[in-house]
Amino acid sequence: MIVTFMVLIMTKKLTPVVALILVPTIFGLFAGAGLGLGDMVMESVGKLAPTAALLMFAIIYFGIMIDVGLFDPLVRFILKVAGNDPAKIVVGTALLAGAVSLDGDGSTTFIVTTAALLPIYLRLGMSPVVLTCVAGLANGTLNIVPWGGPTVRAAAALKVDASAIFVPMIPSLIAGLVIVFLFAWMLGLAERKRLGRFDADGSPLGTDGTLAGTTFGRARGTTDTDDATPGSGSGSGLAGSRGRFGSAGTGSSSGTASSTPAGSPATVDASGVAVITQPIATAMSDTMLDSDRPTLRPKLIWFNLALTLAVMTLLVLDLVPLFYVFMIGSAIALLVNFPKMKSQASEIVAHAPSVVGVVSMVLAAGVLIGVLDGTGMVDAMANWLVEVIPASMGPFLAVITGLLSIPMTFFMSNDAFYFGILPVLSQSAANFGIDPVEMARASITGQPVHLQSPLVPAILLLVSLANVNLGDHHKKVLWRAAIVSVVMLVVGVLVGSIPWG
Repeated sequence: MIVTFMVLIMTKKLTPVVALILVPTIFGLFAGAGLGLGDMVMESVGKLAPTAALLMFAIIYFGIMIDVGLFDPLVRFILKVAGNDPAKIVVGTALLAGAVSLDGDGSTTFIVTTAALLPIYLRLGMSPVVLTCVAGLANGTLNIVPWGGPTVRAAAALKVDASAIFVPMIPSLIAGLVIVFLFAWMLGLAERKRLGRFDADGSPLGTDGTLAGTTFGRARGTTDTDDATPGSGSGSGLAGSRGRFGSAGTGSSSGTASSTPAGSPATVDASGVAVITQPIATAMSDTMLDSDRPTLRPKLIWFNLALTLAVMTLLVLDLVPLFYVFMIGSAIALLVNFPKMKSQASEIVAHAPSVVGVVSMVLAAGVLIGVLDGTGMVDAMANWLVEVIPASMGPFLAVITGLLSIPMTFFMSNDAFYFGILPVLSQSAANFGIDPVEMARASITGQPVHLQSPLVPAILLLVSLANVNLGDHHKKVLWRAAIVSVVMLVVGVLVGSIPWG
């Protein structure tokens, strides 16, 4: 079922939303679930409802903050430091995503990173898939922090202390981050080579230093279809498009170089290639690119900054449900920045495409999760996994667990892996003198891959905000994430935090 889903979205035969609904439904019927599928999906969607509410109001809140100009100074600062160099901007993406990931919440990380950097990517003609790839790698690697989900789950499942799991894994975390930044630099160099150099205003320069146009999504003469082009993909972006760059959701859905995206002024050169004469706009980018937009509230920047810091603090303290924090934050932001009821309504409607795109994918993922759990597929995979490991491999169970965590946490939720599979493996490993805490350390090394799973709502949010097709994201990120995971596991073995034989 999972393989079929992955093939369909990576070959772009179906959109993720359609595949998330139809594929598990068909396989669930073959598994004999019958009308019981309804109850399975109902239970799963009910559990995802708080997540859907969180993402909905988080999009509205940060969309408002983008509209009123809170992130504009950050964008200007990044451009000033990076000097319009694609390589430096990609490395900056890893740095920003890594820094925000320290709060342990992937959704917040992706919202902030995309809000700050997607306009820069689109302004320079860089591929948004590079942004999602680097942000996903950084967030996945840092997902092993003690207050993050997997470490807490492993600690609870095996009844060990979370800090005892994490502290010995710090060398592995550092090694993983080094690989992430190395990948970011290599991706940045590839973007620099593809796009060339830029002048001080961000306009592309040809090899002779003269002003040159930027092709829609890729450099002229290339045939790379791996990178999604601005305007293509399954998502609709974060902020509602308005002003001089067109309306929300416009853009080429085909992603071909010969297309001229609606709402983005462009001309067609002699070779038939569309040359962008103004920055490409998506549903997120233009509000930050237009310094004359009517939604700017420069006099309220300190209030908006204080409100955002308060929201982030409450998220970390976890005193009230996270979705309620963003509900209150959105209401206050709307009331202060847009006192008139008509303006409030317009602001909410402006972000409706983003909300629909993200929430629909999260709720559709509930079908896949519900069928996996309700039909017993997850339990069957766990039992099969334990049975097929030979007894002779017992002394290597920690390393085996680390390797298994890479695909297994992609194919199933963290709850299923850490509460269903890890305790059984740990009990078997105890017969060979392997401590539960050592098994827990090995089990978290697969998180860079896990965070790319369609079962993780945060990654659905990321690709939707960046307007990137999930299949394009997976093509670029999965093998890199697997390398990061293996490096973390190997370093853990080398420093002795994970036993080998």
